[in-house]
Amino acid sequence: MFDRYEAGEQAVLVHINFTHDGEWDDLSEFQMLVSSSGVDALQVVVGSRQSPHPKYFVGEGKAQEIADTVQQVGADIVIFNHTLSAAQERNLEQRFKCRVLDRTGLILDIFAQRARTHEGKLQVELAQLRHLSTGWYVAGPP
Repeated sequence: MFDRYEAGEQAVLVHINFTHDGEWDDLSEFQMLVSSSGVDALQVVVGSRQSPHPKYFVGEGKAQEIADTVQQVGADIVIFNHTLSAAQERNLEQRFKCRVLDRTGLILDIFAQRARTHEGKLQVELAQLRHLSTGWYVAGPP
């Protein structure tokens, strides 16, 4: 019900370095997560910032670079290796004219694809609802 993409879609991946220690390993892990979800990564956009931009998470210039890349490669989705607020996700979708997914949403979608039991599917759906409603997933009862 809440799967945001289907296997076989093509994506632009976004990774922003906030510190310079250990971030490239994190990028490699992110690329493996994307691959395991069945999405084809067409291009990776990497940048650096001191802190997240409140509107786009990335700066205005990087947001335009990503939008241009999406158009050039014909991507269906942009996946961020970070947690986005609901407002940032909405602003980015409007800017890129395609779906935007953050790291938490990607992980939840992988769980949704692999859930087999009715109880497992319900647990994943509840986690997805919590994530969609707040922009953050909090484990445990509300």
